Amino acid sequence: MPRLKFKEMERAYGFDEVALVPGDVTINPDQTNIDFTVKNYTLSIPILASAMDAIVDPTFAIKFNKLGGLAVLNLEGIQTRYENPDEVLNQIAQTPEKVVTSLLQKIYSEPIKEKLISRRIGAIKQAGAICAASTTPANTKRLAPIAKDAGMDILVVQSTVTTARHISKSYRGLILPELCQQMSLPIIVGNCCSYNAALELMRTGVDGILVGVGPGAACTTREVIGVGVPQITATLNCAAAREAYLKENGKYVAVITDGGIRTGGDLCKSFAAGADAVMIGSPLAQATEAPGKGYHWGMSHSHPALPRGTRVRVGTTAPLEQILFGPTSVTDGTQNLIGALRTSMGVCSARTIKEMHKVKMIIAPSIKTEGKYFQVIQNVP
Repeated sequence: MPRLKFKEMERAYGFDEVALVPGDVTINPDQTNIDFTVKNYTLSIPILASAMDAIVDPTFAIKFNKLGGLAVLNLEGIQTRYENPDEVLNQIAQTPEKVVTSLLQKIYSEPIKEKLISRRIGAIKQAGAICAASTTPANTKRLAPIAKDAGMDILVVQSTVTTARHISKSYRGLILPELCQQMSLPIIVGNCCSYNAALELMRTGVDGILVGVGPGAACTTREVIGVGVPQITATLNCAAAREAYLKENGKYVAVITDGGIRTGGDLCKSFAAGADAVMIGSPLAQATEAPGKGYHWGMSHSHPALPRGTRVRVGTTAPLEQILFGPTSVTDGTQNLIGALRTSMGVCSARTIKEMHKVKMIIAPSIKTEGKYFQVIQNVP
């Protein structure tokens, strides 16, 4: 008699477990098109900077947009809680690891100030940059209208796990179709990692979804609550939902892989898995322009009851422009990310991001297990 199984498990894959197959024709990297469009906005590079306080402040957002990308300002972070955020950021950078979580919980208990939302967004808009701003679902109905009045161009609604349906006894939660109608500007929501969740989110009328639960360097969601899907599989799932929704509705919803991207190779694999753009945290936290002063921490780190995240020492390694466009001074793939993407596309016969979606990807052992990997300990300033 066959033994019954309690549940079936499927294999999921992360960045280190797959590789891209070269194409039959190579293309000059400078002939590739990597534009990213969300509704009526087109960016020349398909990279979003994570809505984290260690990465994005108004100055960074302006610089990043001038270089072609889109930085997302956290409307519930230090920039909107404190008149002088630099003092707070210095305190976080100087605090010992053993007590930094308690410090962050205290810092993020300070109320959000509406006037600071208007001031930070105003600074970005006055510089002529596109302004994207992020809220959690619980605070979106209160903060999004303030941000829109201040000039916000793109709204990002983000939580650890976002679904189109939410069950609660306490209040009438955020209704995404209503939000889309009320805001009349591009809306990106996340995060999700499954086909069904992505498809349901797309059906609410949003313009983009963020893909990724638990893979980020500063995120400990998998350790704390056991939830997460490796990024290649998560991106494949949500890209499949995008194609299904396109056939169903005729609308193309952008898929943005968010979290776990450390190198140019990870970035390139994200696009081959179906991403239209990527959201990056830790690599950009290493920029000299980043406000975290060589540190990076997850936005769930400050949760008053169940913190999920860790402060990561990433160091300050190069100017933002060098991290994006080179020339690289390291061999670990953490600089010249755009050069890596264009070169990979050229090698894989992909002229556009949509052609990159068609690149063959194979299951491959990590380079760390092929006998070719030697651990390099690099001191960061």
